[in-house]
Amino acid sequence: MTYEIIEEDGFKYVEAGKGETLVLLHGLMGELSNWELVIERFKDRYHIVVPILPIYDLPILTLGVKALSRYVHRFLKFKGLNQVVLIGNSLGGHVGLVFTVAHQEFVKALVLTGSSGLYENAFGGSFPRRESYDYVKEKVAFTFYDPAIATKELVDEVFKTVNDRSRVIRILTMAKSAIRHNMAKELSKITIPVSLIWGRNDQVTPPEVAQEFHELLPNSELNWVDKCGHVPMMEHPEIFNAFLEKFLERILLK
Repeated sequence: MTYEIIEEDGFKYVEAGKGETLVLLHGLMGELSNWELVIERFKDRYHIVVPILPIYDLPILTLGVKALSRYVHRFLKFKGLNQVVLIGNSLGGHVGLVFTVAHQEFVKALVLTGSSGLYENAFGGSFPRRESYDYVKEKVAFTFYDPAIATKELVDEVFKTVNDRSRVIRILTMAKSAIRHNMAKELSKITIPVSLIWGRNDQVTPPEVAQEFHELLPNSELNWVDKCGHVPMMEHPEIFNAFLEKFLERILLK
């Protein structure tokens, strides 16, 4: 799939389909391609919007999960969107949670997969050997259950990013913000339906994190994807999409 990135009024995003709106939020190192098979599966029945979160564009002094939540708020108002389904992976899930606590009236339902917000074990807040290609390759493979998913193309992209001084400073700033912003005391405020779709072998946000989310979110369901790491929609897209489809049908097609 070739994405047409739309740029208008300071926003960059991908848009496809018609119907109820699904807003897909990518992670800290996530690419639009992470969502490719979700877009392909649902674009014939739903309106799908994927905003590019301005991790590399916002003023560094204000960069954090709250700033990205405010960006999502401005974006949804700009697009005239309301009662959307927010679907977030990793940092994108965390941003979705912060946004939902502040603006629950905009969100009909929430889907979290490998979300931060309680705990994550990513790069440990630093890149001590970022100049080493093998080290970066090992860290990218850590994201998946099957290390073969960490293709050379994917590793090359991450290696390029973490060796760009400006970008790596922003990534570390963003990661520290996410670690500081623990959501445990706020999750009870989220009363809309939430679907947790989690890799049973996730080493970044381990299974106990999903279980804690499930216990703290009052209207949540927990779905496990076996032999799967931190990015289920990439590693097992058929299973991820099946869980997502069942959830959407339950909450939207009543």
